[in-house]
Amino acid sequence: MLKTVIEGGVLSFSGPTMGTSWEVRVDDPMPDRDRAQLRAALQAAVDEVDAQMSTWKPDSALMRLNAAPLKIWLPLPRALLTVLEAGLATSAATDGAFEMNMGAAVRAWGFGPDPIDLSAIRAASAAPRIRAIEALQIDAATGLARKTAQLSLDLCGIAKGFGVDRLAETARAHGIAHALCSIDGEVRALGPRLDGEPWTVGVDAPDKAGQGSHSVIALSDAAVATSGNYRHFIDVRSTRLAHTMDPRTGAPVVGSPASVTVLGQSCMMADAMATALMVQGLEKGSALAKAKGMDSLFLMPSGQGLAAHGTGVFAA
Repeated sequence: MLKTVIEGGVLSFSGPTMGTSWEVRVDDPMPDRDRAQLRAALQAAVDEVDAQMSTWKPDSALMRLNAAPLKIWLPLPRALLTVLEAGLATSAATDGAFEMNMGAAVRAWGFGPDPIDLSAIRAASAAPRIRAIEALQIDAATGLARKTAQLSLDLCGIAKGFGVDRLAETARAHGIAHALCSIDGEVRALGPRLDGEPWTVGVDAPDKAGQGSHSVIALSDAAVATSGNYRHFIDVRSTRLAHTMDPRTGAPVVGSPASVTVLGQSCMMADAMATALMVQGLEKGSALAKAKGMDSLFLMPSGQGLAAHGTGVFAA
């Protein structure tokens, strides 16, 4: 359901997307006649992302690519090509910790449109580990892509971040200079608030299932994304398994951080890097974050609850 709420002078627009909801908080004066137009444009922006990148919609552009014959160039929407290119770049930068060819495993483990399936899990685990970067070719100039091997692409580790970027771009196109855009744990700020103060964004405390905040971030003209084991998970034999998949095993990551939060200018890239660092874990992930000058926060389970480890602005 679409909603527009005014709280303390801040307009809040929200609606459904990708199995969850989006929200844009606007701290700019807006005439009543412009609010309906902005709300409709924001919903259209995320609807477009979902229509192109969903694995729950058999007719999405992504699923058409998954089903396409090998070595046949297929025209794809510009937005999807942008995300696919970013996914390939992130895979290369993280030594494969970020991987888009995980669709079969995601579905087998019950994180997609199908229930968990033990035979499908065994098949996904036994399948060859083909990286998307090895078998997906993109010709950005012509808007075409093709596969040289069978791929089951899934964009759950990057599409929501891109959706947040689209919300921000849509708000800016409507003359908004002060807004906070979000989908789940992915957030992007347009400027500071109207009074010049930064927006405040809470980092969920995973041991409270997102019902409380571990810390608060001041955000202005920047994005933040969090990947964690507390929003989408399954419990197997008293072990919580996150929806983040390990490309090395074709199964959910084991012994991962409770959550990883990454700051950046693009929410799409912050989302992708948070996913990759979640897969790499604290030691390797924090080393990569330091090498790339990234601001990252790892929340690790410990006997006392959670232990925080950070790089950049999150360093102790």
